[in-house]
Amino acid sequence: MSDAIRLAGIEKSFGAVRANRGADLQVARGEVHALVGENGAGKSTLMRILSGLYPADAGIIEVDGRDVTGWSTSDAIAAGVGMVHQHFMLVPTLTVAENVMLGSEITKGPVLDRAAAEQRVRDLGARTGLVVAPDRLVADLSVGEAQRVEILKTLYRGARILILDEPTAVLSPPEVQELWNVLRALRAEGGTVVLITHKLDEVIEVSDTITVMRQGATVARIPREGATPQSIARAMVGRDVVLARDFEFSGTSAGRGVASTPLLNVQNLLVSGARRTAVVDRVNFSVAPGEILGVAGVEGNGQTELIEAIAGLREAEGSISLGGLDLRPLDVRHRGDAGLSHIPEDRHERGLVLDYSIADNLILGQQHRFTSGVTIDVARVLAHAEERIRAYDIRPADPATPARSLSGGNQQKIVVAREMARDFKVLLASQPTRGVDVGAIELIHARLREARDQGKAILLVSADLAEVLALADRVAVMYGGRFVALLLRAEATPELLGQFMTGAEHAA
Repeated sequence: MSDAIRLAGIEKSFGAVRANRGADLQVARGEVHALVGENGAGKSTLMRILSGLYPADAGIIEVDGRDVTGWSTSDAIAAGVGMVHQHFMLVPTLTVAENVMLGSEITKGPVLDRAAAEQRVRDLGARTGLVVAPDRLVADLSVGEAQRVEILKTLYRGARILILDEPTAVLSPPEVQELWNVLRALRAEGGTVVLITHKLDEVIEVSDTITVMRQGATVARIPREGATPQSIARAMVGRDVVLARDFEFSGTSAGRGVASTPLLNVQNLLVSGARRTAVVDRVNFSVAPGEILGVAGVEGNGQTELIEAIAGLREAEGSISLGGLDLRPLDVRHRGDAGLSHIPEDRHERGLVLDYSIADNLILGQQHRFTSGVTIDVARVLAHAEERIRAYDIRPADPATPARSLSGGNQQKIVVAREMARDFKVLLASQPTRGVDVGAIELIHARLREARDQGKAILLVSADLAEVLALADRVAVMYGGRFVALLLRAEATPELLGQFMTGAEHAA
């Protein structure tokens, strides 16, 4: 098989940050090629160079045997190279169909042929399994639905070389399998896929070859045959890593703290939505001290609205109390002061100010705790940042670096480090390890267990069943805005949870 992609000696720096250091990549035509590495290893930068978003400082780029070094995004699209980015590049005020067609519109005279555009999106969604209503505004979509639109947009433009940057981070297990079907069909037709992912089970399941990057350089090229998640993780990190899938549930934590007086108590919670009366439909639950309650479910079933209502970001009816204190009258800041911490699912929308430095992002929402008189105590902020950077291995380790210039995984580590540093009683952890590498997942999971063992209450929402099963003491399944199952961890299996998640079974 001839190479569809050949990158040789790629160099790229952003100021003092050297993202690629002589990186190499060879991808054969008609294969699914996994590109893995720790956060900040240079994977996304390398692929943005390939797709024409960034110019390389040095090195050679070849596509289908043709030297395309220095080409533009429009050149790449015309040649059939499409990239689906980890962070969405959609226009929130436009519909799904308008976003998919943007730049390649179907027109009737001088205007968009809306009916034809929407039908094209329906047809493509039906063919690929990436179904999203074409007339919905992107602003109203869940994170998972927005990811589907990004993939649809790239496939609509006829990509033969498809670059996917963490495409399954927001997809449910059935949606992941649908995506794999799309990739296999593309491969069978001679298409080529480069898959950036931190989910090593996915690497083994769908890829043909694996390239490992570390600190901007290519360090290994591994055939799938004989590779294991553990061996890939060792090549990425340079040491053995305990993966979530390998965490053995002992049964000793089942029902931990359930009989205790709850720290978080939610009763009759109702959150209204634009499209249906209730996106959270009279939900009741509690979380005890020393307990992790995991919430599983397909994206778009009310998990986002549930967390945001408790955090104070969304209006709701019903009762929300923290240690007996009614949170309903309190705004976001005062809920934080009362002991509520929140890791949001969308770090860009809710978790970071991208143009602020790492140090400033690490005190967001807590600036009043870092003042001396009426001004910010810069020395305290810097000391706090240096401690958090060390504790969570945030790269680069310069507190003055703007958050915008960090990889997605390192941005996520800023959010987690900040929220875990609060003096909290209850933590709302929504997709806490989305987009982070295996070493960081191991660290974040350890911190969550430590908080639980210290008597904190944690409400964990995750699209990753392995994560839920590795961490939770009890597991709730959310479907259609309701909790349709609430199980002790010892009772929960991936098969049973999957049935509830897809609506195949319901329980009170």
